[in-house]
Amino acid sequence: MNKSMIVGVWLDFKYQPDLAWKNYFLKLKDAGISEIFVNANIGQLKFLVELTNDIGVNIHGWIWTLNRPYDKNTMGNKSWYSVNKRGDDCSYYRPYVDYYQWLSPFSHGAREYVKNNISKIASIKGIASVHLDYVRFSDLYLPVNLQKYYNLNQDHEMPEYDFGYHPEGRSRFKEKFGIDPVEIEGGDHAEKWKQFRLDAVSSLVKELKVISHEKNTKISAAVFPYPRMSSKMVLQDWSNWDLDIICPMNYHLFYDGDINWIVESISEGIKYKKPNSKYLSGLFIEWFDSENLKKVIKESLNKGADGICLFSSEYLNDDHLKTISSFK
Repeated sequence: MNKSMIVGVWLDFKYQPDLAWKNYFLKLKDAGISEIFVNANIGQLKFLVELTNDIGVNIHGWIWTLNRPYDKNTMGNKSWYSVNKRGDDCSYYRPYVDYYQWLSPFSHGAREYVKNNISKIASIKGIASVHLDYVRFSDLYLPVNLQKYYNLNQDHEMPEYDFGYHPEGRSRFKEKFGIDPVEIEGGDHAEKWKQFRLDAVSSLVKELKVISHEKNTKISAAVFPYPRMSSKMVLQDWSNWDLDIICPMNYHLFYDGDINWIVESISEGIKYKKPNSKYLSGLFIEWFDSENLKKVIKESLNKGADGICLFSSEYLNDDHLKTISSFK
């Protein structure tokens, strides 16, 4: 495989015989896919790390960080949940979809819970990285084509989708700047309030990075395409996170884009990649035939990406694997 070509795939754990897992990972490895980002519990991750020990693929522990739907460990802690500008918290109010149930980075209890989750994954012997997903606020703005899907026109900040108004966050902001964020209607304070929330997420990520690195485990994340966009849409500024692997989700059709949109997104985001880290461009693999997959891989590498990461294994077919294999 070309040295600049790393290929990963996001995968949900499922119960199947050991041999079926081995054969699948061998198939991926043969095509040149080495990084497997697995959504699984601790026991399942340990099982896959041990199973793949002699196969030559790397198992990453993929975790939904602040979005914790159906999590019995959080449901009894109402004060952990994120709150929108109307005062609705995610213990009962779920924006957009039922699986959106966000914890607040302003809540001490929520932060400690998240840190404990990350510590457990980082402690797994042989795990390639802790892979953070949903490490942000709920979407203030949806991508343009998802707005159409949900019959929304988000040309302004809508209070029901504007999150970060946890009592603790409001209190700290008012103490520092002399105004309750719910009373802000624009101007300089609005920018300060945005930055305050961006910093809440970034400070959590930096704590998670310390936890992982103290256990000699790398840390990676799936993020929105580039910091200027992610800061506006989901209050996520990954420009200074300095993670070991960053996987911007360049899902172009959500943004009514084409392959050129992906290339431009890489150009916007790659400048924030630190020298020793890896940038894997996230592709929604179902949207690509072999010809376009080959084209986007070539152009992504030309723009400086270290490789690609595919969402998800469910949509990955033999034609895709053949195309990826051609880059060996």
